Amino acid sequence: MKLFIILGAIHAFIAVALGAFGAHGLEGKIPAKYLETWQTAVTYEMFHAAGLLFIGILAGKISSPLINWSGWMMFAGILLFSGSLFILSVTQIKILGAITPIGGVAFLASWVLMIIAVYKHL
Repeated sequence: MKLFIILGAIHAFIAVALGAFGAHGLEGKIPAKYLETWQTAVTYEMFHAAGLLFIGILAGKISSPLINWSGWMMFAGILLFSGSLFILSVTQIKILGAITPIGGVAFLASWVLMIIAVYKHL
């Protein structure tokens, strides 16, 4: 599905841009602990951007709602997991960390859905 390839490419771009911003724009402006949190957000966004690209390619080979759901869960995981960590890093509002595990569960669900779709249809 072309949409997941586009979303993956957009998120890969954003991950590179925010990684550079964190390394050059935030250093010395936020505590090291939060720079580490920022880097974790960048890393997970990039891994799952690649996952979205892969889902887009798989969607051309697998006609199943499972692969579609996998893509949307991965997209939601990026927004919730990485998004909450980016905001947490710059605001240091610790309650935002409560959102992060929801994104992590979305990531896990997306990979499980991909596994099932591939097992059933390839």
